[in-house]
Amino acid sequence: MSTCPPAFSSALRAAILYLVSLLLFLKALVGDFPNRSVDPGIFPGAFCRVTEDFLSGDPEACNVIHADGAGTKSIVAYLAYKESGDARVFHGIAQDSIVMNLDDLLCVGMTGRVLISNTVNRNAINCPGEVVSALIEGTEQFLATLRDHGVPIYSGGGETADVGDLTGTVVVDSCAVGVMKKRDVIAGQLHTDLAIVGFASTGQADYEDRPNSGMGSNGLTSARHDMLSPHYAEHYPESFDPNVSSDLTYCGPYRLEDALPDSDFTVGEAILSPTRTYAPVIARLLQDMRSEVAGIIHCSGGAQTKCLKFGSGVHFVKDNLFPTPPLFSAIQAASGTSWQEMYKVFNMGHRMEVYVPQERAAEVIDLCPQARRLRSELDRFTLYGREADAAPDAGVAREFATETARTRRDLVDTSLLRCTSCDLVDASVLRCRRARSARPRPRPRPRPRPRQTAGRTRRR
Repeated sequence: MSTCPPAFSSALRAAILYLVSLLLFLKALVGDFPNRSVDPGIFPGAFCRVTEDFLSGDPEACNVIHADGAGTKSIVAYLAYKESGDARVFHGIAQDSIVMNLDDLLCVGMTGRVLISNTVNRNAINCPGEVVSALIEGTEQFLATLRDHGVPIYSGGGETADVGDLTGTVVVDSCAVGVMKKRDVIAGQLHTDLAIVGFASTGQADYEDRPNSGMGSNGLTSARHDMLSPHYAEHYPESFDPNVSSDLTYCGPYRLEDALPDSDFTVGEAILSPTRTYAPVIARLLQDMRSEVAGIIHCSGGAQTKCLKFGSGVHFVKDNLFPTPPLFSAIQAASGTSWQEMYKVFNMGHRMEVYVPQERAAEVIDLCPQARRLRSELDRFTLYGREADAAPDAGVAREFATETARTRRDLVDTSLLRCTSCDLVDASVLRCRRARSARPRPRPRPRPRPRQTAGRTRRR
């Protein structure tokens, strides 16, 4: 057997090491290697996929389309419906499904006309016609409310499928589409030295008819099983996967009618609190300063780490976070989930972020009357080092800051997370700065949601 000369072997090893190093560098630079079979659209860094205008053929326009749903939150509504007999609990589920689409479209600057359609997959025996009627009523009422506040969104109908072999309860999904000018697209080109203005998921905006717990539509599987008691596993076995260990199924301490600690909500009201839309706020903001907005991020899947999917070489610093809403404190206490994981699953107090130049941060808040109304309850907070009329309670702030430093250090790219607020606030002003390391984290690959169709369908 012949062997390579030592010099040749050394050169070959050096070449291989060079190529490997080059590939690793390129991967670190651009994140995970993209799936070449998936078209990223004409604005690859945008929050939603943006395509050429296939609907009207306008070369200066583009199409924005998005599909999402209420997730397993509809199962909590099903439990409440079975316990109370009141199908109106599904009104909020209709809103959840709409907002999870509409507010993602907002992140690319889509404030024009939106057409939305929904799909209801149900077990017809467990979810009779009154459930479908409640979902339709909730959809039309919420869309009318949005239009009353200047958001041009319209119903395109939907479909109801009786798929008892696929689900024991009900699943509600929606798809939204719109046409906008390419020049108006917010491409999500985040860079350093930006301020991040976060809008609260709790409190009550002037376009809402009740206070919001901040739940949203993410993390509901955890919230349901970690908060709700074995009573629901015993009486409603159709509401969970029998393949899951009984130790992980409805293992919490609460019934839906129990009071949520440190709040005015019951547990059921808090978990089912409808997902807030920020459409009236973002529409007003973009009307006045669209050119100043570098990015908008909907903190849904990934919660406070969602920002890591955008920008390159940016160190996200979130050091003026909201106080933890009572619902998320209760979930953490019942489940024992680490705080780091909580901030990756739940929005923890704010669900929409706007990225603007630092000198425009205060103006962003002042442009939004909804934000001012929420902030009217504010007594003490620090914004960009400017103290409000009263200083925070030193003991509470110090205790929270210590907990933050101990349990959440690696939450967002080793960001420093320091509490500077002890009361409910409407918006936290944060900042972006240059990353400390030249090696950005690889982008996580989204987990595809299975799409199943079976059974009979009826067009609405």
